[in-house]
Amino acid sequence: MPNGRELPPTPGRETAESDSHEHDTDHPTEKCGVVGVAFADRQAARPLYYSLYALQHRGQESAGIVTHDGFQQHSHVGMGLVGDAFQADDLNRLTGGTGIGHVRYPTSGGVNTCCAQPFSVSFKSGSLGLSHNGNLVNADEIRDELESLGHAFTSTGDTEVIAHELARNLLEADLVRAIRRTMSRIHGSYALTIMHDETVFGVRDPEGNRPLCIGEIEDGYILASESAAIDTLDGSLIRDIRPGELVVLESDGSGYESYQLVDDVSTAHCFFEHVYFARPDSVIDDTLVYEARRNLGRELWHEHGIETDVVMPVPDSGRAFASGYADAATEFRVDGTPRASDAETIEFAEGLMKNRYVGRTFIMPTQDEREQAVRLKLNPIKSTIENRSVTIIDDSIVRGTTSKQLVSLLRDAGAKEVHVRIGAPKIVAPCYMGIDMASRDELIAANKSVDEIRAAIEADSLGYLSINAVSKVLDESESELCLGCVTGEYPYDIEGERTDREVNRPQIGDAGSTPAGADDWPCQRRSTHSEPRTHYISDHFHGFPQESVRLISQRDCAIR
Repeated sequence: MPNGRELPPTPGRETAESDSHEHDTDHPTEKCGVVGVAFADRQAARPLYYSLYALQHRGQESAGIVTHDGFQQHSHVGMGLVGDAFQADDLNRLTGGTGIGHVRYPTSGGVNTCCAQPFSVSFKSGSLGLSHNGNLVNADEIRDELESLGHAFTSTGDTEVIAHELARNLLEADLVRAIRRTMSRIHGSYALTIMHDETVFGVRDPEGNRPLCIGEIEDGYILASESAAIDTLDGSLIRDIRPGELVVLESDGSGYESYQLVDDVSTAHCFFEHVYFARPDSVIDDTLVYEARRNLGRELWHEHGIETDVVMPVPDSGRAFASGYADAATEFRVDGTPRASDAETIEFAEGLMKNRYVGRTFIMPTQDEREQAVRLKLNPIKSTIENRSVTIIDDSIVRGTTSKQLVSLLRDAGAKEVHVRIGAPKIVAPCYMGIDMASRDELIAANKSVDEIRAAIEADSLGYLSINAVSKVLDESESELCLGCVTGEYPYDIEGERTDREVNRPQIGDAGSTPAGADDWPCQRRSTHSEPRTHYISDHFHGFPQESVRLISQRDCAIR
């Protein structure tokens, strides 16, 4: 079985260790964020810019926007944070009422402008822009086949593979069938916002691994990785995009159409979105992330509560967990019996102050300096800690280096005891679905027991949340979640790894062929408009009589 990223890499794939940047040593690293908008009567560039700011936590390496003014496509991508990637003149040049945007953290491809997104191309059937959150596990196979057909690639990431595959299918089929054909060949996790000429649409992979939602704004509609982007534009969340669903925004901002292209029996939602990646104020798969984390913290108390003087979070990721843990501690004793109202309870306090002007440890040239970086980022409040037993709560332990430094920091500040509680299960395996995580050789939990990890980080005790508790809080069975990083079994067919379900990996290699049955599928189509109207989309459905595809506002219509 391979160690971590020994998955056959996408050409040019770089791990954290091979990049010129040094990443956070003890947390998984962000993925990517995607957004797409369509407005009735205003420019899309600035709303996209603001939306990308709302999704900045999902990627800090690059940012980009592609718009369309009805005649031509306009694109700008840049390295760094959103505020660094765009200047006022850049936004002014991005004209048009429809567009897509992207913030990127590279899990496939290099760290340079050629891999920055949205990826945009022009071809015989028009212009195409594509933003991708996720990771394909068969990108190399498809790339090799397309190269044999004469496709020339300009980047090393899997996003361009999707773009080429989709462009090829658009030459042979209508929009909906082209996307369906593409989905039948790509294997892995993806949430996509795509623009074909002035039409914006969103696609979520059949397992729903990556999040994607749709919202309504006063004069248009928005697709985004998280609802926080919708809130930023003063919009309202409509719902999550369903796994295997295509949503097409009307280019005049008047509504959207929905096509259920793939209807898998089981999902594979990424539980780590709720544990770490998503903003606490986002709603993902009908669950407010902040409340999920608080409830995970409550379960952490019930499973691994310990009576100490003070409970404190590791800022910022541990705050919601610690709040729920402390609340449960005021209601119940460690043995689960109710605590008397006048009983002495555990104090909840902020004992570590974060220096928000210190970024990741990019410029620390030596390991010793990187280990000292925690003291630049976090400063203990000694009056909260000195001569007291302390429980610190965080979302995860990856390599263990930061946790060890935090324990040492608290002991130096005078803590009598330091207990560590983690609001997620042990991370024992790498992620192949778009999260930059350490290899098995670097994961402290891959080959160590909980007690061995406790000894390594020099804590007095250590407790991890169970997988069962995660399933309970998210109200999803374990079979409906992607738990690969905590079980070592994945919902996708990854070379050298075990699967947790029956998986049908697409067979790639018969160059130029369309997968059997790719065009023979039942498609459920729905439509929503701000004003009732009837129109036809027979151009999307070759071979169907026109009356069978008539859309009426506020009604669901099934095509069988």
